[in-house]
Amino acid sequence: MPRTRPLALPASADGLPTPRRYAAVAALCFGTALVIIDGGVANVALPTIARDLGVSSSSVVAIVTVYQLMLVMLMLPFAGLGERIGLKRMYQVGQLIFTVATLLCFFAKSLPFLLVVRAAQAVGAAGALAVASALIRQTYPAQQLGRGLGINSVIVSSSAAAAPTIGGLVLSVAPWPWVFASAIPFAIASLLLGRALPDTPRRDRKFDVLGAVMCAAMFGLVIGGAESAVHGDSPVVSAAIVAIGIAIGVVYVRRERSTPSPILPVDLLGRPVIALSTLGGFTAFVASMTLLLSTPFRLTHEFGFTAAAVGAAIAPWPLTNMIVAPLTGWLSDRIPAGLLGGIGMAISITALLLIAFMPADPSYFDIAWRMALCGSGFGTFLPPNARLIIGSAPRARAAAAGGLVSTVRLVGQTTGATLVAALLAAGIGAGMAPPLVAAGLALIAGLCSLARLRPSIREPKAGEADDAQPAASVR
Repeated sequence: MPRTRPLALPASADGLPTPRRYAAVAALCFGTALVIIDGGVANVALPTIARDLGVSSSSVVAIVTVYQLMLVMLMLPFAGLGERIGLKRMYQVGQLIFTVATLLCFFAKSLPFLLVVRAAQAVGAAGALAVASALIRQTYPAQQLGRGLGINSVIVSSSAAAAPTIGGLVLSVAPWPWVFASAIPFAIASLLLGRALPDTPRRDRKFDVLGAVMCAAMFGLVIGGAESAVHGDSPVVSAAIVAIGIAIGVVYVRRERSTPSPILPVDLLGRPVIALSTLGGFTAFVASMTLLLSTPFRLTHEFGFTAAAVGAAIAPWPLTNMIVAPLTGWLSDRIPAGLLGGIGMAISITALLLIAFMPADPSYFDIAWRMALCGSGFGTFLPPNARLIIGSAPRARAAAAGGLVSTVRLVGQTTGATLVAALLAAGIGAGMAPPLVAAGLALIAGLCSLARLRPSIREPKAGEADDAQPAASVR
């Protein structure tokens, strides 16, 4: 039997002691902000980069696509690697790779070199994000896990919202390479504070390299093929790419079922509460991205809003989320996540229907309060949902559960972007169709959440997760 050899005593169920806990939380916050901001600021700089490097606008979009695709491909393999070498080491190595790759952006004089650097950035970002949720679980006491995940959700949403503003400000005073350097202060702060992160045990079990390659190939081919089907000129080739990815996935899942600690966490997905939470989280992320990406087109084409007015109309979503997410994270430590998620999706469905059937000539207020209501609904659903996935897994599989949460978010967002592109290509992406589709997806997420209220689903079976959080704290 494989042995587990700890590098140091693992964090107890009561988390880290204070003040070390505060330093660890700060390190995680800075680290999350680092990868989210630097991953998003590039969007604003794309036209400038295209002009300076002398490439077409369609080609420069690859800077974003490569980053997102690499993240999806590597998240679960790096979560498995984190279990092997230690969560803290995986997190800090990932940040270090990300920081070095970001510095190399200053030397980019061609698009191919910049794409290589962006791929390296994604490698580092995947290493850090893959184990971040597991480190949060080790840092906070069991009864405060929801609060910790709520704070992390705020960091993610606020960093994503701030990234375009930061990018625009930097571009107004400096060349585009400085856009990538805007996250360097966060990297330095996180690396310095990272010594306070919990020292978790590492496992002597050999890392499954073939499984990691198959996992990356499965996600890369399926998502890459779906993207090319929307943006490319050869649907036959795109379908073939997707088919190859699905075939690899079928073989891979069968292989993973016989593995004690699979990289693709089929052992965790075999538990109804985690499976329902994963499906609900996926559909919720697809729904939110579908609305967020389609709304600018509708406001511009149907209602004649300027770019500045579009940004101001969408802003209430992340601003509301920043308030609601930590509150619902705190509530999820006291109220079943199934109930909170059901309420959240009911709010979102109502808001999405109100957005679909907006007045013919809406004012800024007409749009803003609907977006705020919708953001509050998703903010009520997502932190408790993540808490239930991570808290229901054994401690030895916390990294896999955290990688699952991050992968679901990325795949859901990528699927939402592809869905919007398909709706736009069909000529219905700038009207009421996207919010109606999003409402249907939110309904699925809500039903999955309410189904978790059944005690037979919510509570693990005897002996199934001996070191998972107690049933009383996993709601």
